[in-house]
Amino acid sequence: MTVLRVATYNIHKGVQGIGPVRRLEIHNLGHAVEQLDADIVCLQEVRKLHRGEERYFTRWPELPQAEFLAPEGYQSVYQTNATTRHGEHGNALLTRWPVVAQGHEDMSDHRFEQRGLLHVKVQVQRRVVHVIVVHLGLIAASRLRQVEQLGRFIAREIPLREPVLVAGDFNDWGAKLREPMGRFGMKDFTGQKAATYPSRLPLAQLDFVYARGLKPVGLQVPKGPIWGRMSDHLPLLAEFRL
Repeated sequence: MTVLRVATYNIHKGVQGIGPVRRLEIHNLGHAVEQLDADIVCLQEVRKLHRGEERYFTRWPELPQAEFLAPEGYQSVYQTNATTRHGEHGNALLTRWPVVAQGHEDMSDHRFEQRGLLHVKVQVQRRVVHVIVVHLGLIAASRLRQVEQLGRFIAREIPLREPVLVAGDFNDWGAKLREPMGRFGMKDFTGQKAATYPSRLPLAQLDFVYARGLKPVGLQVPKGPIWGRMSDHLPLLAEFRL
């Protein structure tokens, strides 16, 4: 029986701190992604480019962050959600398994937050698994509308017989989105504690992995001081049986 190991991680654009004391963490994040040893890694707040940070940091990678973070043998898929004066950022997926297709849908609920979903079809042995990477809004009403949009997207784009994963930063304080996610068949690891935010003293779970058509095996959050330095979130690791 194949066990699929899935990680989700908000990498905070590879930089921690603000102003003149900010530090570049993208190189440490590269080692961290390797240590996760996940078959599929879903990333949020991933920089494609940023001209200001490129000038500020002497070791800013030449490659876009999704490509830079992909371990050897992994394929990277990236999609911009937000375009700013100095660059752009969005969601990404890194995978050991072959990519069959990819898509994107704008999920922006208002003009102050640019959001989107990344949809990637991955061939896992003889099965196609759909993976959707999300980073939902900061306002509760926006998140609810985005989940409703997600449900419509899944109904429209993904056949019922094919397994689907939705992973990312839901910004969901108190797991209030479990019920609306459940309305279209998406389940997470209810009852298992997995605090991912803030990374130095994790008190709440803002990051989730939901699935339909896959059997959950286990859930874990990496521990240790190094994980608290690299981003304001901790990664979340989930395992499923196909």
